[in-house]
Amino acid sequence: MAKTTTIRATSRISTKIRDTFYTFEYCEERQIEDGDDVANEREKLWEVCNAEVDNQVAWTLDVYKK
Repeated sequence: MAKTTTIRATSRISTKIRDTFYTFEYCEERQIEDGDDVANEREKLWEVCNAEVDNQVAWTLDVYKK
């Protein structure tokens, strides 16, 4: 039986801000230890990746507000 030892997630969004298209992306990889709940670790990793992309978009929108 195969064992999951590493998980990786990439979150990406492309959006138009004013007249320019931007692509924001974040990728993270984690090692999984024996006994770890893979589904739970995967969910936490997705939360981190999606939040990072959201932060990148928010930062860019803040720059345009100035």
